[in-house]
Amino acid sequence: MKYQLLIGGELVDGDRTLDVIDPATAQVFERCACASERDLDRAIEAAHAAFPAWASTSLEARQQVLLKMADAMDARGAEVQRLLTQEQGKPLGDSAMEVGGVSYLLRHYASLDIPVRVIEDSETRRVELHRKPLGVVAAIVPWNYPVFMAAMKFAAALLAGNTVVLKPAPTTPLSSLLMGMIFKDVVPAGVFNVIVDRNDLGARLTSHPLVRKVSFTGSTGTGMKVMASAAPTLKRLTLELGGNDAGIVLDDCDPRLVAQRVFDAAFANNGQLCVALKRLYVHESLYDAVCDELVRIAGAAKVGPGLEADTRLGPVQNRDQYEKVLALIEETRGVGKIIAGGDRPAGAGYFINPTIVRDIREGARLVDEEQFGPVVPVIRYSDLDEVIERANATGFGLGNSVWSSNPERAAAVAARLESGTVWINQHGDTGPTIPFAGAKLSGMGAEYAEEGLAELTQIKVVNRAKQAAI
Repeated sequence: MKYQLLIGGELVDGDRTLDVIDPATAQVFERCACASERDLDRAIEAAHAAFPAWASTSLEARQQVLLKMADAMDARGAEVQRLLTQEQGKPLGDSAMEVGGVSYLLRHYASLDIPVRVIEDSETRRVELHRKPLGVVAAIVPWNYPVFMAAMKFAAALLAGNTVVLKPAPTTPLSSLLMGMIFKDVVPAGVFNVIVDRNDLGARLTSHPLVRKVSFTGSTGTGMKVMASAAPTLKRLTLELGGNDAGIVLDDCDPRLVAQRVFDAAFANNGQLCVALKRLYVHESLYDAVCDELVRIAGAAKVGPGLEADTRLGPVQNRDQYEKVLALIEETRGVGKIIAGGDRPAGAGYFINPTIVRDIREGARLVDEEQFGPVVPVIRYSDLDEVIERANATGFGLGNSVWSSNPERAAAVAARLESGTVWINQHGDTGPTIPFAGAKLSGMGAEYAEEGLAELTQIKVVNRAKQAAI
């Protein structure tokens, strides 16, 4: 198949090409179109030109377009799933859930209203709050959930009446390009555009004067650069950035039950998830038992190519991240005890066995930084007040979790944790009806729910006097 850019309703070869690597083999398996600065400018200009007509389209008409997009995705879902596994590495079952999430999001947003809110209706005046679209939205998504995160951004943006330029990560461009091909004849020309780069067009996209909103998911360092490039034109920003989520296991848990749940939370998507559990604090009375259970679970998890039916954990998505995680594991040997994994299976590909490290504390990079891979530190604590302080002693604030057989006790701990979300007896549970926002260096703005949809609109207040007309 020929993978082309979508610009102004037309499939375009682009001025360059990009090789795409299958992380399960570490070999190139496909080539796609890659945009130049000229291609990017054309995509932005096409979105800008399409905006007035799309913005003036009724909400009901936009809802119908989203429903048609969902139907089109369902019709080719199996094709997208396999391609996603090949370029991202995740097991095919996980790809199926992610691709299914695209049509789910489209249908969810197609069910929403953007009502006019009456602030006051008195004898002297009527004040209404309207929400109007902003214009061109740049949707920049990472490589860990490239399909679902794209839909999370463009479904809401399109419903609100904005037009979109989608830029996937260079290591996972194919699924986004395929979505562009699927939506080409469903969405009006220019309303939805897809470009691919070599990590060299981001600054031009986020600083372009015709772009009015940037919705970015990625690292905190890159988010800071996005914010700086958007400043001269005062673009609206939503930044969903890095996390170093802590999980605190209280002393009243069943070690066997909690170990399975925290393992699933830590190794979801092979640990390549912004809200994965990345630091696990366990009370000293349960510490050995929980560590032993984690070792057992890790040893039973099959690591292999995502296209193999019984694979639990696929490869790390790209070479840079693979080498970063391996270096972090190697460094950890001097400051903690590796009790599971710590190595890679034989053969090609970016595979790392699920790694558990115990007898480690703050000051080690594995604890202080976001690893974004299949390795988790398990940290002993004895005092509850102290562990809350330790969990909060980070610049990140995306999510945290508390685990306890006593929900009220857990809620009291949750109230003291500094993050955009705190989960109790679960971790990472999100959805389009629940606002998702980071605290501190984990981002600004919100996605999902009314709060996220509102960030894709401009407030317009209509204040009408009720005295006789002049």
